[in-house]
Amino acid sequence: MSTAKPAPKRSMPTFEFSVIRRRLLRWYDRHKRDLPWRKTRDPYALWIAETMLQQTQVNTVVPYYRSFLKAFPSLRALDRAPREKVLALWSGLGYYRRAENLKKAARVIAREHQGRMPQEFNTLRALPGIGDYTAGALASIVFNQPHPALDGNARRVLQRLFHAQKKTELNELARKLISRSRPGDFNQALMDLGSQVCLPQQPNCFACPCNRLCQAHLSGSYQLRDFRAAIKSVEIIWPLAIILRKGRILLRRRAKKGLLAGLWEIPGGEKMRGEAPRQALQRQLRSVNGVCRMTRLAGEVRHSITRYKIRSPIFVCSMSTDVSALGAGWRWVALASLKHYPLSSLSIKAVKLVTGGPSHAGKQRPSRVI
Repeated sequence: MSTAKPAPKRSMPTFEFSVIRRRLLRWYDRHKRDLPWRKTRDPYALWIAETMLQQTQVNTVVPYYRSFLKAFPSLRALDRAPREKVLALWSGLGYYRRAENLKKAARVIAREHQGRMPQEFNTLRALPGIGDYTAGALASIVFNQPHPALDGNARRVLQRLFHAQKKTELNELARKLISRSRPGDFNQALMDLGSQVCLPQQPNCFACPCNRLCQAHLSGSYQLRDFRAAIKSVEIIWPLAIILRKGRILLRRRAKKGLLAGLWEIPGGEKMRGEAPRQALQRQLRSVNGVCRMTRLAGEVRHSITRYKIRSPIFVCSMSTDVSALGAGWRWVALASLKHYPLSSLSIKAVKLVTGGPSHAGKQRPSRVI
């Protein structure tokens, strides 16, 4: 039985670059996604959108983007806003460092750039939280400068088009290929094509405007090389305690330094080796020991952040005393007021599992033995 060999890789003539540009832009004009940040050229609004879109899907970002701009309609408003209010509006979006960097960069822009977003790529790149992608997106979309902006979707399109095997090769191709007349539209065309047509597992090549020039399509080989360094995932068990009393839930404030500094959370923490989840939770609740009693296991939620895969058994607890006996760092909060507190995605999932809501973020497993 013979196996067909992939077509040999060929170098792409320079003139075909112009064909790709033309076809991509024509396709984009017909099929571009209707997104709220594409209806403005305000550098501040675009910056907020591109920051939120880092490692987060478009459908998740849209309502956060609208709420954030309603609360902080200008860079000056963001600079003057209380940190906790900014983080509260970011609650559930994940990767809180992005919100922290927005605040830091807003202060730098206000003090060093007279409150105006800088236009130069290198100056943008020097701001807190802005990397090559965000700087390229702002420079091209807002300021019409020919800088590539390669997110995961755009990288996938270029990898398949050219069979690029190295990150340096891919970046060089992006610099050569980008449209000089419509750089922002071109970058967004690559992103949209990757998200709608050139999918990771089952690309719809017949809908692609560049299929006759695509090395992957011509060879039948769509395997992609991951340029990212291999990161071994770490599994963590992180039990949490939902403590309800008279329609309110008990929150704990994190330390002023370290991960998610100063934010509020559902009390709990990582299970150490040799501990049972109940024992780990009792250790975390040591300061309220004697007044807090675990009544039942409600279920389990799962969450991933960077390289950590977290399993959280959720215990429902009862408490016989008010917060005044607990000391600083604890607060009873009405369930309806949780939106005003910056909570991690894991805490939000835990609350939804027990109290209900628009959707449950975890599977209930009440019969599981922990």
